[in-house]
Order: sequence, then C-alpha cells, then structure tokens
Amino acid sequence: MTKDRSVTGTPICVKNPDRNSDKREKKKMDENQSVFQEMVTMPEEQPQFDELNPVACNKCRKLLLVVFAFSLFATALGLGIYYHHQKSKDPWMSQWKSAPPCLSPACLRASESFSVALDPFSRPCDYYLLACGAGGSSANRGRKREKGVSSEYSGGQDKKRAVRRERLVEIRRETDVQGINYGQQDKFPDRQTALLKTIKEVLEAPDEGVSRNTAEQKAKKFFKSCMDSESPEKVGSEPFFTLLHQLGGWPVSGVWNLTDFNTTLALLMGQYSTFPFFSVYVGPDSSEHQIDSNQYYIQIDEPHFQLPIDWNSRTHKSKASSQYLRPFLSSCGQYLTLLDIPSSSFRTHCGLYISLFTNLALATSPLSYRLSQQLLYNRITIQELQTLAPAIDWLACLQATFQPLPINHSDLVLVHNLPYILHMSQTVSRWQVQHEIMGTSPLHTYMIFNLLQTLIPALDSRFNEIRRNFSITTGDAQEDTPRWLKCVQQTKRGFDTLLSHVIKERHTQKEAEELMHDIYSSFKIKLADMSWRDMNSSGVMLNKIKSVTPSLSTKTDALSHTELNQIYAEVFIREEDYFSNYLEVLGLEQKSRSRLLSHGTQTEGLSITPFLSGNDIIIPAGMFVSPFFHPSYPRAVNYGTLGSLMAKDLLHLLLPDIHTQAKNPELESECMWSHYLSVTEDPGRVGAFSLSPSKQQEVWVQYTALQVALRAYITSFTRHPADSSLSGLSYAHLFLSSFIKVSCDADSYSEFMPFEPSFLVTVLCSNSSICPKPLTCLNKNQNSTLEMCQSRTLP
Repeated sequence: MTKDRSVTGTPICVKNPDRNSDKREKKKMDENQSVFQEMVTMPEEQPQFDELNPVACNKCRKLLLVVFAFSLFATALGLGIYYHHQKSKDPWMSQWKSAPPCLSPACLRASESFSVALDPFSRPCDYYLLACGAGGSSANRGRKREKGVSSEYSGGQDKKRAVRRERLVEIRRETDVQGINYGQQDKFPDRQTALLKTIKEVLEAPDEGVSRNTAEQKAKKFFKSCMDSESPEKVGSEPFFTLLHQLGGWPVSGVWNLTDFNTTLALLMGQYSTFPFFSVYVGPDSSEHQIDSNQYYIQIDEPHFQLPIDWNSRTHKSKASSQYLRPFLSSCGQYLTLLDIPSSSFRTHCGLYISLFTNLALATSPLSYRLSQQLLYNRITIQELQTLAPAIDWLACLQATFQPLPINHSDLVLVHNLPYILHMSQTVSRWQVQHEIMGTSPLHTYMIFNLLQTLIPALDSRFNEIRRNFSITTGDAQEDTPRWLKCVQQTKRGFDTLLSHVIKERHTQKEAEELMHDIYSSFKIKLADMSWRDMNSSGVMLNKIKSVTPSLSTKTDALSHTELNQIYAEVFIREEDYFSNYLEVLGLEQKSRSRLLSHGTQTEGLSITPFLSGNDIIIPAGMFVSPFFHPSYPRAVNYGTLGSLMAKDLLHLLLPDIHTQAKNPELESECMWSHYLSVTEDPGRVGAFSLSPSKQQEVWVQYTALQVALRAYITSFTRHPADSSLSGLSYAHLFLSSFIKVSCDADSYSEFMPFEPSFLVTVLCSNSSICPKPLTCLNKNQNSTLEMCQSRTLP
C-alpha cells in the first residue's frame, strides 16, 4: 500500500520507502517541472525524507513526552504554590465550614447560651433592630432604647414608624416564644456576679489536698458557717448584747460606764469597720497625672448615711428627706424592741438620732457638685486636719484604723469634702456640750446604732427584715439577695487576698496570657492607624500607649502559700458561731486596709476591669471567669466575649476623651448613625440628626472594640489554625454571636448606645470578607455611604 506525501512543509515519517514509489514520484515531478524546480531550489526548508529513520521518530516522541510531563509538573507546582500562598495569606478559608464541637463541661454549659441566638444572616432586614433577641435584654430595654433615640430628633410618631415598631414587637415576641419552647433563656450575668459565682465554686469545692488550718480551709469554713441560716436564729440578739457589754454599754439600755467619745469612735473604726461620722478608705490620688505613681493615701470622705438626703441644685443645699423620717423612726423602735429596750425611751433616743443626722446632712453634697467645686483630693496633713476639725482625735482614730502601721501627725491624707468635715466637727462639739448635762449622750447612741447596722448581716432574720422593709419604703429595695451571694460577699470581705490568689492560679493560664497580649497588640495597631487632629495629640497618645505594659498581676502581689497562711494565722473560725466568725472578718478587713496602704496595690484578682498601676496595665484575673472565658472554650468565644469587653475597657481607661483628639470617632459614628437612620427612618431625613459627642464616642468605642477583638482572634487563628465550636456554629459566626451576646447581656456601657450592638455587625459585614454575605436588606434604601464607615484596619 502507498501513502501520499504532503507538500505543505510538514514532515511525515515513512517506515519502508520502496523503489517503485520513488519512480512514481520522479515521474510526477517531471510532469510538473515548476513544482520540482521549487523543491530543488529550497533544500534547507524541506527535510530529506530519506534521512528520516525510526531512531529520529523515537526521539521526537520522547521529546514530546518530556515537554508534556514538564508541563504537568509545572502546572501542579504552580497550583501548590498558589494554594500554599493563599492558605498562609488567609487562614480563614474554612471560616464558615463546620468545626468540631467542644464537648468539655464548660462548653456544654456555654452552648446553652448560643443555642437560640438569632442568626444575623437569616433576617438581615430585622436582626439589627431587635432588643438583643431571645435570652437577652428585656423588651423594656428595647422600648427605653427607642424612646432615647427618638429624643435625639423631633420627627414625631408617623404611621410608617408605628407600623415598623409593631413589626419589631412581633419579631421580639416570636423570638422569645422560640427560646421558651426550646427551654433556653440563658442570659450572661454581669461581670461582678460571674466573679462571685466563681468564688462560690471555689468555696464549695471539696477539701481534697487542703490541709487543716490553712487560709483556704478557713475561708471555706467561714462560708459554710454563713450558709447555715439556722445558727443566727438559735442565739437571737444575745451576741449583740454581749458585745455591747464589752464596749461599756450604751445610754439607751440604762447601763453605760460613760466611755469617752473618741475612745469609742477609735474602737469602732479599728475593730469593727464602722465609721459613723466620716468614712475612711485607701486609694491613689486620681488628680495625679503621673502614670508611674504608685502612691496610695488615706482618704476621708462623707459617711454612708442610713437615711436618704435631698439635694437642691438651685440653692446648692442639702437636707434630710422629710418623707422618710417617720418610717425610720418606726424602724428604730422595732430595733429597740428586739433588743429589749423599754418603749418609754424609744422616742427620746430615736428622735435624738434623727435630729443629729439632720444636722450632719446639711453639709453633704453629691459627687457631681464636689467635682465642679474642686472639693475632692484636698491634700492636708493629719496635724492640719486636727487644727481645722478638733472635735475628732484624728491621730488616735487613724492609728486604730491602720494598726500596726506607724501613722504620724505629718502624714498626708486626702479629704474629699472639707466643708462637711469642718461642719461635722462643729456639730459634734456642740452636741457634746448641750447633752452632757442631760446624760442622754446622743453621740454615743448614734455610734452604737451605726455599729448595729454593720452587724445586722450576722444577726437573726428579724433584724434583716426590718432593714429590708425600710429599704422598700425608700425605694432602694432590690430583689431578695440569695443567701449564697451574701455569704460570698462576706467571705470576700475578709479573705480578699487569699481569694485573689486562688482565682489567679486557677484562671490565668497561658490562654489568658495569649488573649491579653493579642488584644493589646491589636489595640496598638488600631490606634497607630487613626487620624489625629494634630501631631501633638498623636504623639502624646501613642507614647502613652507604648509606655505601659499589660500584666496579669502586680509585682507586689506574688505571695506564696506559706505567706498567705501566715496572713491568716491568727484567724480562728468556729464551726457553728457565725457571729464570732463575722467579727473575725471585720478584723481581717482592717488588716486588708493596712496592707493596701503599705503595699500600694489592691488585690487585683478580685477586680473586674483593667486599671493602671505604675507602668503596668493590670488585667485582673477576675475578668477571666465563666461564662466570659474558659481555657477549654473555642477561641472564637473567648475573643468575642472577653476580648471585646477588654478592648472596650482599655479604650475607656486609656482614651477617656478620644473624641476631642482624633477625627475617627466623629466621622465613623456619624456615618454609622446616618446608615442606621437610612434603614429605619424616612430616607429623606437621613443626616438631619446628629448624635451627642458622648454617644459619638461610645458608638466608635463599641465598633472599635469589635474590630480590635476580631483582629486579635484572626492573629490567634493564624498562629493556631484550628478551633472548636458551640451549637454547630462556624468560627466567624460564633465570634460574631459571642460579641452580640456579651454586648447585650453584660456590657455596662451599652446603655449609652443609640442602637443595638447587633447593628455593629451589620456595618462590619458590609465590606468585610469574614461574613458569607453582607447584612443588607434588598427592599430597603441602603446607600453606599456605609462603605465609608469601614476603617482601613478592618480585616
């Protein structure tokens, strides 16, 4: 069989060319001389067919295979490099995919808080308007919020808004019903309550590994005796009578050894933490602007009065609230009845008490007024104070309060309302002279009544009921406090140093350190990218942030277990004598004040917000408790809850007046407010209403905290590209849900917000890759201004 040859210049391989085919080819070329001549004159362009052999063909095939294999390898290598680059560039590639569930006991408890949380991406038109959804704040909060927003402008209640509000009420009702059906209405407690619950778990833990007579064992024994509600009922008022006898009696009972006024006052201040005429505590001078100052001072202020006081803002005068005098007179008589005092003396002694209180109240003033009149932090020596207010033996009283510390006449104290102190001294002197002849001694009775108020928690329920009823009358009553909460507070009062160390040891692990440093690093990045009003403001702020270091403890608060046991070595706790134990705690409270004055630092483990101590920002261990933080939680929860709270605290602590020094708060908050109005009000009215400077700053703080916490979480995720989840939520979804949950339930600043915290997620998702889709509502007017709200530091 013969094969035709192409004349297009493409080489063709022929296995066995024969002579007959050559003859035919030659004959054909003779017939077409022009073609033959062309082929002869271009020898270089046409290959010689007779040189093509099987070896050349095999080389050709091998070359093609090599080229093809190299192409495949290059393609695979390129895809691998691209995938690796993308993975290292964006660790969030699987952020919306399912994550393995966290099954620790702490996670199982926490998952209940997220099981009925609304999905912000299921109803974007309504989600950010809800009053924090099911399990969050009540509808009352939503109504209050709406009222507060409407007061920002004078638009009126038109039909369109009325219909919209009815729709919101319906959605809230549906959400609440959904939560009830699932049996899940868990709400985060406030941070103080969460800390107290954690302390309760510590005090109720088994004594395994805790030897007898250690500080921790004594604290647990005190808590147990407090929880025994039957013990005070058995002894009644007898313990108080015994104590009065030791103090020399009092005129009301007819048994009194005429003890000296200042001697009794020093005894009550030093041993029983009772301050009838003025309060004494320890703290720094907040008027000092030196960050590295660690100096603590004795502070003297108005006392905590048992009766309400009215303030006239026009005349700048105070007076006792007359409407509560008669109820107090009645409660005073009830106390005396329980103490077996003859009713014939009720009116005399209770009347004198009220009269003395009324005189003292005249020189009091609210904190706002004292701030405006610069009546706070007045430095004065004890000797100078003695000269100005001679009725009080200041040195003896302060020495008793801070024993065994050496207190001298030359020591400085800080007085917060010197006019009151002067008036109090004059009143005490006058009453001593007027009533000395009568033998009634209302000053002594006044002090004993204050001691009674201090000891009521350790007396039987009848005393507590009288005080509670009077609180209800004054409108100061809260829901009945659970006994465990009262007992935790009393234990904390005396064993604060011990509990601070226990909380720190159990809750500030390496996960806490990482979160703290990630948040602060993200915080510094955010501030460095801000637009400042002038270079001076920028330099001052950035230097301030760089000069301080976050820390989980102070240098002076690193006591060993041996040192802790030594502090409580002289404390003797009795198993079934709560009154005696309570007196021990009052003595411990006095020692705690002395340590604070001498060491210059507080027991930060029991704090719930950051504070400055020298060049350190102390992030207290009390912040790292459930449900806001747990080492076994998904990091999305820890960073979304505690991370965002910590960021808000830092912004409020270090940048209290940021709106006056930077442009961002005003521009970004107004942008968010404008967008909020665009989707909730008549679009034509957008931009007509502005937020007050304080609300502008708070909107910016809340949104910035969300950004800071998110950046910190992404940093952590990049470092450890894996996480677990709760309730089947993905990483990013769980982070956003955690932020909304904690902002609704436990954020003390949220009351200053003009809209719900969920709207901040709407803004974040409008131009961010962490959300699967923007939280936009297609049937609403949403202009493009929202993109302007996005910070350059957004992930």
